[in-house]
Amino acid sequence: MIDWLRRAAIDPEIELNGERVPIVLRQHARARRLTLRLAPDGSEVRLTVPHWAPRAQAIAFAHARADWLAQQHAKIPRRMTPGPGTEILLRGAPLRVEWDERAPRTPRATDGNLRVGGSLSGLEGRLRRWLEREALALFEADMRDYCAAAGLEPVPVALSRAQRRWGSCSDRSRIRINWRLVQAPDFVRRSVVAHEVAHLVHFDHSPAFHALLANIYEDDIASADRWLRQRGRSLYAAFG
Repeated sequence: MIDWLRRAAIDPEIELNGERVPIVLRQHARARRLTLRLAPDGSEVRLTVPHWAPRAQAIAFAHARADWLAQQHAKIPRRMTPGPGTEILLRGAPLRVEWDERAPRTPRATDGNLRVGGSLSGLEGRLRRWLEREALALFEADMRDYCAAAGLEPVPVALSRAQRRWGSCSDRSRIRINWRLVQAPDFVRRSVVAHEVAHLVHFDHSPAFHALLANIYEDDIASADRWLRQRGRSLYAAFG
């Protein structure tokens, strides 16, 4: 019998590098096997479970892979709370937060600094809302660029706070892009928007889809994908 099937581990949490992390089971009708992932921010272990797999067996499967999960967990940047003197990222470049209670509440970026006022207690929220406004403006501009390149009329774009996806195109009439991409370099952010625009024409990952993406995206898509694989988790370090 396979070792992990012998285990009696039914604890729905697992210890990773001294931190207790919940195991979240998601049953999927089309799943053929157990699939294990760690949330980008390390907040939970996600286990996709076929309909035939008992809960205890699935949890034991996760516990049996604790060493691998701990290695992945160790790669995640530690969470950082933005505040005075810290740095946040905009388009791949750091901005040092310069807080003065008497300054205007709306953040303003100049010469590598982000000057912001208002109460200290609400500072993190103001910084996040500012980044989200910057994100939406950039995403809308990217959308116009790539829809024009694909011969399409621009469609509405909305911000996503997803933990697992950088972008989505659910019904060919609206695209959602993860707001955290505003922290990434331009070529990375734009690759995700271009990817979703290509889905407006080809709602799959067929050769025709990849051909269109290569045609409308001005940079190297493989480099952008590699950046997200290797460094995407760093975009979750700030703002919870």
